[in-house]
Amino acid sequence: MPNPQTLVEALYALPDGEERGFRFYGLDREERYYPYAAMRAEAERRAAFLAAAGLTKGDRVALLLPENHEFVLTFLGASVGGFVPVPMYPQATFKAIDAYLDILAHIVEAADVGAVVCMESNRDVMEKLEARPEMAGRRVLFAPEAFAGEPPPFERPHVSPEDLCFLQFTSGSTNKPKGVTVTHANLVANTTAFLGPDGLNRTPDDVGVGWLPLFHDMGLIGFVLGTLIVDLPVVLMQTAHFARMPRMWLELIGKHRGTITYAPNFAYELATKRVRDKDLEALDLSSLRVAGCGAEPIRAKTLLAFADKLAPTGFDAKAFLPSYGMAESCLAITFHPTGTDMIVDRVDAAAMRDGLARPAADDAADAIEIVSCGVGFPGHDVKVVDESGAARGEREVGEIVVRGPSVTEGYFRNAEATEAAIRDGWLHTGDLGYCADGNLYICGRIKDLIIINGANHYPQDIEWAIGELEGVRRGNVCAFSVVRDGTERLVVLAEANRGDAERLRGEIAKQVFSEFGLQVAEVAISPVGTLPKTSSGKHQRNKTRALFERGELTVHP
Repeated sequence: MPNPQTLVEALYALPDGEERGFRFYGLDREERYYPYAAMRAEAERRAAFLAAAGLTKGDRVALLLPENHEFVLTFLGASVGGFVPVPMYPQATFKAIDAYLDILAHIVEAADVGAVVCMESNRDVMEKLEARPEMAGRRVLFAPEAFAGEPPPFERPHVSPEDLCFLQFTSGSTNKPKGVTVTHANLVANTTAFLGPDGLNRTPDDVGVGWLPLFHDMGLIGFVLGTLIVDLPVVLMQTAHFARMPRMWLELIGKHRGTITYAPNFAYELATKRVRDKDLEALDLSSLRVAGCGAEPIRAKTLLAFADKLAPTGFDAKAFLPSYGMAESCLAITFHPTGTDMIVDRVDAAAMRDGLARPAADDAADAIEIVSCGVGFPGHDVKVVDESGAARGEREVGEIVVRGPSVTEGYFRNAEATEAAIRDGWLHTGDLGYCADGNLYICGRIKDLIIINGANHYPQDIEWAIGELEGVRRGNVCAFSVVRDGTERLVVLAEANRGDAERLRGEIAKQVFSEFGLQVAEVAISPVGTLPKTSSGKHQRNKTRALFERGELTVHP
């Protein structure tokens, strides 16, 4: 059977019957099972109600829906209606509410949405958002109440591969979130690549188990849209439940004989720390053939610790699948081959500062370990280039550029950003990396690169080293540079308790000098939850630097 050409076509091609579908674990931890036929029927109902609200084909619909089943069903309803879903992330707390409302208002205006669909739990936020001028003339619908009762008459429009499928707003780690345009053709091309024979090699027996947020591409495409296109049943739990109880993720894999899961590096570290030895007997990960990892720097140490801790559950380290991707290429760009050992490249630290990934000596104590993210997919090209666009050689660090049918045509109504990102048909990712033996290795972001005395330093490496110190919360360290008297200087901010501040200022400076030979111009210790982050948990380095330079960050004395 040929591949579907659109998400809508795929939805209507899925088999009837009770055996295959989506299983949702809601915020109430209750299980809800929707066979494909039920998902299709509910999507049609919601499409009818959205059309009756005055939306026409091509109109954007913002989704602010914390319940996974409400999000998925409404997203599919918008797709069936020919509308363009715009996922927005629901705020878990009311910390930094003004900054959160600024992001929502920016997305609403940038996407020019016709309606926002939310839930009763979002009402307080929506009342504040509706008071903003960006919301003038836009409808607000509350699910599931807005879709209750007999649906109005509705005629399903034709949806073509060239039509917009959805807008994926970037996390905004370096600037304001931008709306990546994802067509149905982009989505199908990427999905059939990463779930096909040269990717995860989906089989009829596969079951996906995930907890990733659905307002970002890894959760949305990896565990909803992509799986629907290839008919891969899925079990979805709430992201909030994973954060509080990562063991639940592993329990669901065993309960439903999950074969495919995915998570960022931090999740494997969190699970390793939180799962107790006495819990292992009740866990069964023997069915898991793919444990993907991406979305942030991948640490071999983290994954190997997880494999060692979970070995008694039947987990096989060959299930690890490091990968690289970004929203501008739909989701996936490169995958490590399934069922093979992870490849870790040990490179010379001094050479890396000069932009060369030279293999380190076997006894080098300061070697940097970088995990291979594998190779690109058929029909897609990936290469590493210098500032002029010329290809870099083997083990030479440069910018990663990509082209192929998965790559976006640009950012929604943002010609300037589109022209900056896509040049001569190549997507300039802004990521630094190198190739070795055909594999791609990721080093960091160009905009984050710290250059001191002519040497390159990657902030993620500095942050990871500091995260080893007692009292520092892993992932809550931000390193960047500032210019003082015409010279670039290193600044390190870390979140910790006030009682540890004085000790950590000295230990952080000592650790950075010991590992990187760098003098830290200033070490600041902030209360937990102070440093700005994106909706996906990435550092907003530009914003953090600006706040620091203006003296607007809260720091312990």
